[in-house]
Amino acid sequence: MKKTFITNLILVLTLNLSIKPFFIFAIDRKVQNIVGPQEFGVYFALLGFSFIFNTLLDLGITNFNNRNIAQNSHLLSKHFSRMVILKLTLGLFYVVICTLAGLAWGYDFRRMKLLLILCLMQFLISFIAYLRSNISGMHLFKTDSVISAMDRIIAIAICVPIIWGHFFVKNIDIMDYVYIQTAAYLCVVLIAFAIVVRKAGFIKFEWNRTFSLMILKKSFPFALLGMIMSFYGRIDASMLERLVHDNGTQTGIYAQAFRLLDATNMIAVLAAGLLLPMFARMLKMKESVESMVKTAYTLLFALAIVVACGCGFYSAKMMGMLYTSDVTETSLVFSILMCCFMGSATQYVFGTLLTANGSLKYMNIIAACGFVVNITMNIILIPRFQAVGAAIASLTTQLVVPAIQIFVVKKMFGFVTIPKMLFTLLLFAVGVVAIAYGTTFLPLDWRISFVCMIGACGIWALVAGIINIKSILKMVKIG
Repeated sequence: MKKTFITNLILVLTLNLSIKPFFIFAIDRKVQNIVGPQEFGVYFALLGFSFIFNTLLDLGITNFNNRNIAQNSHLLSKHFSRMVILKLTLGLFYVVICTLAGLAWGYDFRRMKLLLILCLMQFLISFIAYLRSNISGMHLFKTDSVISAMDRIIAIAICVPIIWGHFFVKNIDIMDYVYIQTAAYLCVVLIAFAIVVRKAGFIKFEWNRTFSLMILKKSFPFALLGMIMSFYGRIDASMLERLVHDNGTQTGIYAQAFRLLDATNMIAVLAAGLLLPMFARMLKMKESVESMVKTAYTLLFALAIVVACGCGFYSAKMMGMLYTSDVTETSLVFSILMCCFMGSATQYVFGTLLTANGSLKYMNIIAACGFVVNITMNIILIPRFQAVGAAIASLTTQLVVPAIQIFVVKKMFGFVTIPKMLFTLLLFAVGVVAIAYGTTFLPLDWRISFVCMIGACGIWALVAGIINIKSILKMVKIG
């Protein structure tokens, strides 16, 4: 399993790190600079608003299905046709709830129009996630890795001639941007759907009330977890847009800072997508998962430390290179938000293990604690500190939730290596901070200094025992 995890993690990271950063910085950032922080801020707030309710699109079906197919792959052909109809029904329910919530939230006609298109986009994203859960559940990780990057490949192919070549339209507006992304997701749905149908065999779509209720009952704990995590993970931007009356400027600043965090979080998300079916199968076979947890967490958290420190010490330079407005305030928000990546890396390992184990009661209690912390701090901090306050609220939540998850995992599984692992990572973190701080004094262009910092941290990872080249090569080579 270690071999499978590492080889497929390398593949998925190679694909996504070569494509998604290009989309984020060459396309997404360019669009924000074209339309301005206010216009993009409104889009970002509505995107977050649509994301809050996207659990209604799924109700935990995807996580349940990933775990279920990984342990019982023969059920794919039996469940798939009924699941598709259930997903379409949930999609309609989601659009209705989102529309009513948007009207209650006070959105005008223009915002409601944008929200409805974003709802369609969220439905397509959710459907892709469900289709991918079948693919990864069958351990077709290479296929899943390619599909994970395909939506951005298509969007880039459409956006580049429009944004950089000025074909078709003179200047792209935010609606054009949303339409392009929606079209890209639709293409991926069709491709992934064809792959799953081919594996599942003959498909006869049908609505089965008994089956649907059974699936919803089994997946409800996953749904509750997803709903709570969506609220505290995406509510910041919507609360900023509503609590600060500046036509979306502070939300735009938050969006500028959040963009790179969103990109780096994809690494942890992709790793979790590999880990969930692996953990589920190992637990079913009564195999120890301690070594896998240690390997995955050490690699992800070490990366998170380097990213957080590097972005913290070079925040002003990085934001100045990327954006043309509100650079000083954005750099402060960015420094705070990038520390959240360490919390995300922790959650996507320990939280994924608890999910694979079916410990949804604990996960929901932990998520509820995170929700209370996040909402409370946003209400207190946003009116006074605006985007900076929202960032502090997010960071606090990302420290509290994973800390509780680690405690629960240690108690539940009796892992004996966690204290030693955490001490090693703490020692590594101290060294990374010293290296990052030291490189800021180098008499070089900041970009060269940043690369030197990354290289020095890589060497330090080898010295500290975070990376063991021989062990990794051995796993990749002979499993």
